[in-house]
Amino acid sequence: MSKYDNEFKQQAVKKILDGQSVASLSRELGNGESQLHKWKKLKIEFGSDLEKENLKLKKQLRELEMENEILKNVWLRRRSQPSKELIWHQAGRMQQMYPASFL
Repeated sequence: MSKYDNEFKQQAVKKILDGQSVASLSRELGNGESQLHKWKKLKIEFGSDLEKENLKLKKQLRELEMENEILKNVWLRRRSQPSKELIWHQAGRMQQMYPASFL
């Protein structure tokens, strides 16, 4: 007989599926990581179709959030750099804008 009841296992797996790392949950609960991975695998394999779809969508959401964060960081970095596309050329009182390749 298992020393952990089903409710305990379900709560542990829910935390993993909600994004908590297996390593941190293992430390928190005092369980081995391999046992937590086993519980997660059983939940995924034998869960209902609705649960499987929910897990798939949560995974896609995490991936899209990571991609969004990467794109946001790239945009912020590019925004803070001076534009190399146009250079202001000052000749006397006249100012003209030329493409960088023109100069």
